[in-house]
Amino acid sequence: MSKVKAPAGTLKKVLGFISRYRFQVIISLVLAAGTVALTLYIPLIFGDAIDSIIGKGSVDFEKIIPILIRAGALSAVCALLTWLMNTINNKITYSVVMDIRNRAYEKINTLPLAYLDSHKSGDTVSRIITDADQFAEGLLMGFTQFFTGILTIVGTLILMLSLDWKIALVVAALTPVSLFVAKFVAKHTYRFFSEQSVVRAEQTAVIDEITGNLRTVKAFGKEKDSLIKFGEINERLKKTSLKAIFYSSITNPSTRFVNSIVYAAVAFSGAAAVISGGSVTVGILTCLLSYANQYTKPFNEISGVAAELQNALACASRVIEILEEDSEIPDKSDAVILEEPTGNMEIKDVAFSYSPDKKLIEGFNLSVKSGQKIAIVGPTGCGKTTFINLLMRFYDVNAGAIEIDGIDIRDITRQSLRSGYGMVLQETWLMPGTIRDNIKMGRPDATDEEIIEAAKLSHSYSFIKRLPEGLDTLIGEDGGSLSQGQKQLLCITRVMLSDPKILILDEATSSIDTRTEIRVQKAFRTLMKEKTSFVVAHRLSTILESDRILYMEKGQILETGTHGELMKLNGKYAALFRSQYES
Repeated sequence: MSKVKAPAGTLKKVLGFISRYRFQVIISLVLAAGTVALTLYIPLIFGDAIDSIIGKGSVDFEKIIPILIRAGALSAVCALLTWLMNTINNKITYSVVMDIRNRAYEKINTLPLAYLDSHKSGDTVSRIITDADQFAEGLLMGFTQFFTGILTIVGTLILMLSLDWKIALVVAALTPVSLFVAKFVAKHTYRFFSEQSVVRAEQTAVIDEITGNLRTVKAFGKEKDSLIKFGEINERLKKTSLKAIFYSSITNPSTRFVNSIVYAAVAFSGAAAVISGGSVTVGILTCLLSYANQYTKPFNEISGVAAELQNALACASRVIEILEEDSEIPDKSDAVILEEPTGNMEIKDVAFSYSPDKKLIEGFNLSVKSGQKIAIVGPTGCGKTTFINLLMRFYDVNAGAIEIDGIDIRDITRQSLRSGYGMVLQETWLMPGTIRDNIKMGRPDATDEEIIEAAKLSHSYSFIKRLPEGLDTLIGEDGGSLSQGQKQLLCITRVMLSDPKILILDEATSSIDTRTEIRVQKAFRTLMKEKTSFVVAHRLSTILESDRILYMEKGQILETGTHGELMKLNGKYAALFRSQYES
């Protein structure tokens, strides 16, 4: 299986996002320093209290009570500083994740269609939602514990050296053991957390695919196959997750074992120093034992942080991969805004392929006059849909040029180019919202009267007015409970309302009953008047009146002419036509 490897400088790139909040980071560091300072100072107060008790042989409450009050007050201040630090760290963390998510979503809108065609939508969704959440958790733990951990280690070591350098050296000598454990865990957790991110994305993609096509799965009886496929991915996710959790979970037990060794070493050497009557008192020994705990505790936390940061960086690298993808080639600085296209088009020696090693369209030439109806037919995979993608500039040609009104479409802004087209495809494009919102998508300023007129022209008004709320009826994603034919009628209504200059129809009436199709075809004939139209057809009965019919195979135009001319030619088009009308 494929493994995620964090790109070089992932941490540096993450720090680049954090740098926007450098002021809050500085405040957080100051608060962390204050918290650590108070945490380290409080044991000294208790040490003095213990020495005063032992020295006098009795408890002096007048002296002890003020000490306890001072320790309690400092503990309260320490708690307040910790709360403020955590609040600021939360704000930094989720602000950074929000920025990354916003950047990723903006990036998706600029990615070329080639990226979206070659990546599963579920994987992309997983990166922006799940991976960003995992990254947030790791980053939050890093901010909360990493700063205080480092400061605590340095502070306790300095104080221990000032109290008794010999015992401090014992602690320092055992430090490499904790570091070795932390490094060992971090090395292994990154690998398995990386694999976990990949498999989780694969699982999300499968769930998205199955739930989005559940009718197809049930229609072909593929429920068992889909369960087997999901079960296999789920099993891999379980194994990878168990390995990742295992290595991250051994962090605390292993470091705590080292901590116990350090504590025992300090207790033994400190007790020996007290008994020998040296400079180490019982109060100092109490401080040293407290510092031994505080010194080793950050190693536990930093080891845990290291494991979480490995997971966070693995997830961050997947989100950053999207940010670093090449965006769609931007419009030229002097790109033309296509105001009122006449529909005259020239396709000049166009060549295109999705991959360099697999040729598709080569030497494609076509001249289209304004108002002509051009039909495109041919076997599956001949290049019909690819040609439409090139007209819309979803892909740019590899060679040659496509011109509208004498202007290369690469010299026209994409927005003005695409606003000049009206498309009705087999696949319906409907969004969650009202019927009205879906119809007026291409013309937001349209009035209800104009919408109703377009609906009547497309024969969709008869079912719209029967809906509970008419134009205000809410529909779900991709049309919700509407039939396929009703959804397609809405798409046709949308195009009729927009009244574009160039039409692209890809089996636009394939989901409509025969009686309605006849009426819609009449409406289309009205709509197509004085407009350039490209009709991709499988049912040849719908294109008999076309001005020109192109028969394509393997990206080439093999035959061209009217229906009558091609039937007289008695070539491949004629054979295709007869195959549809054999008795």
